[in-house]
Amino acid sequence: MKIFKLPDLGEGLQEAEIVKWHVAAGDEVKTDQPMVSVETAKAVVDIPAPYTGKIVKLYGKPGDIAHIGAPLVAFEGEAGAADAGTVVGKVEVGQKVVAEAPAAPSPATAGIKATPAVRALARKLNVDLAMVTPTGADGLITAADVQRAARILAEIGPIELMRGVRRAMAQNMELATAEVASATIMDDADIDSWPADTNTMMRLIRALVTGCRAEPSLNAWYDSEKIGRWVLKKVDIGIAVDTPDGLLVPVLRDCGGRKPDELKRALAKLVADARARKVPPEELRANTITLSNYGSIAGRYASPVVLPPTVAILGAGRISKQVVVANDKPAVHRLLPLSLTFDHRAVTGGEAGRFLNAVIADLQRPG
Repeated sequence: MKIFKLPDLGEGLQEAEIVKWHVAAGDEVKTDQPMVSVETAKAVVDIPAPYTGKIVKLYGKPGDIAHIGAPLVAFEGEAGAADAGTVVGKVEVGQKVVAEAPAAPSPATAGIKATPAVRALARKLNVDLAMVTPTGADGLITAADVQRAARILAEIGPIELMRGVRRAMAQNMELATAEVASATIMDDADIDSWPADTNTMMRLIRALVTGCRAEPSLNAWYDSEKIGRWVLKKVDIGIAVDTPDGLLVPVLRDCGGRKPDELKRALAKLVADARARKVPPEELRANTITLSNYGSIAGRYASPVVLPPTVAILGAGRISKQVVVANDKPAVHRLLPLSLTFDHRAVTGGEAGRFLNAVIADLQRPG
């Protein structure tokens, strides 16, 4: 029997979720015939048959997570023969895409106090000790603590595993929390001089480019292993897009070198494609800085999350009318709250402040 293993899908991806089998045990298949669709952290990929033959067994069902090098399909053949997982045919990438996600770090269990017997009980009851509130002396988790957690979990029902975009988002956030030294500064832009038909996103994009020109160090990638950075000339903005499936961050390329009308059309297409899950995988990676207009939904200020290797993200809050001092007199103006999170390993507070000042100055221009 020949075993075909999940092949290396490229770019550091270590796993894929089985979406749909196109074949069944007993089927005769031909080389390059699509066998299964799998969803990675980048796209839905159709994996073809590596050769002509009869399928004996399928490993996994839709919804299962398969790891690179794990058995995927068994074919009739000589006993003991095995396939290394090389794709003979062409791997077709579908139009359904998800957010890019580096491999997440393993959860830390150091510091959890429990006896071997209690740990064995937790494994038996399928309880994660990190979720258990300890009541023993000095933070020791007792058997009663584990049993209480097991009862609670039994009452609320089975866990809802995160798939696709949400799984990638969770991995991204875990990576960012584990690695980035985050700091956030906040301020307001007085936009009372804006014309009534002003496009907020386009003004934010222009202001972000202005900020990058004033302080290029925020338009950069940081390498934590080499403790170095690349300051980038082209401004490729990752646009955070809320979708029913989770957060996607497609990239608007060369925002400083394109005309406003061209950028406006490209932005509208990018957002529409993201919500329809039709963004090409190459447009979900390699942004140089990120923009989140969360204020279009709710919230004034926030602490947006910087995702490595980028070093900064600008968040725009909900526009509201506030009482301000204008010409030494009280006046009601429209204010746009801004929150800038930066990676303090690569960016100083002074650089972040000057960047935000440049963004605000551009936003406060009438047009």
